[in-house]
Amino acid sequence: MENIPNCPKCGSEYTYEDGSLYICPECAHEWSKEEAAAEEAEAVLVVKDANGNILEEGDTVTVIKDLKVKGSSDGIKVGTKIKGIRLVEGNDGHNIDCKVPGVGAIKLKQEFVKKA
Repeated sequence: MENIPNCPKCGSEYTYEDGSLYICPECAHEWSKEEAAAEEAEAVLVVKDANGNILEEGDTVTVIKDLKVKGSSDGIKVGTKIKGIRLVEGNDGHNIDCKVPGVGAIKLKQEFVKKA
């Protein structure tokens, strides 16, 4: 079966194809295949560091501010290098998933790191 996208308006998974259009039976929204392809291209997660550089999976970053860590007596110091980051969609702004030496697995906000 062909991979038909969910409705961009209401998120319904019951969309169907009619000629050159996709149609949602729940909200009656119609959109073209070109619009669907453009929306899919925009869905790529873009994460920028404190200097505006675009971060990618596996990059090495440096912490630019002392950070406190919940449940730990000491935090993450300025200048700590973190290797092999993963980019995730964080609804609270924590878009970087990584392992910090001496602390362990943690999620960081992009504004507290710079690309090394």
